[in-house]
Amino acid sequence: MKIGLLSDTHSYLDQRIYDYFKGCDEIWHAGDIGSIELLDELVKFKPLRAVYGNIDGKDIRIEAPEERVFECNGMKIWMIHIGGYPPKYTRQTKEKLLEYKPDIFICGHSHILKIIFDKDRKVLHINPGAAGNHGFHQVKTMVRFDINLGKIENLEVIELGKRGS
Repeated sequence: MKIGLLSDTHSYLDQRIYDYFKGCDEIWHAGDIGSIELLDELVKFKPLRAVYGNIDGKDIRIEAPEERVFECNGMKIWMIHIGGYPPKYTRQTKEKLLEYKPDIFICGHSHILKIIFDKDRKVLHINPGAAGNHGFHQVKTMVRFDINLGKIENLEVIELGKRGS
């Protein structure tokens, strides 16, 4: 299963996403989608699993839950927009990591790309950074990877160029 992961689009969809994610089986969006039109565009392109972020309105919150816990090819995934990162998780994240025991924890919000294996909790933390133009990040980023038989493989960071370009 090939996954395209992005976050913090803030109503802007870089058209290069279609090239980078054309071979993906699913797209996952870790919140701050920005507009229902962008969400609809992604749904038309590929199967989508998305969560809402703090800037997302009622229309998006009807379509995307606050968090998702699901299985994908032998791995348990937990995705939420705001979660922190190892070891600086939010209190709620610490509690839910203990409860859910995911193999992969995905969040967005910070606009900072981070991929860290948390040895204490035995979970891979992925924040794909921000794929949109709004925010303080300098470079638009997203992530692509495969999940095969309970393993994450071929993990790639994709840079879409400077914010605003």
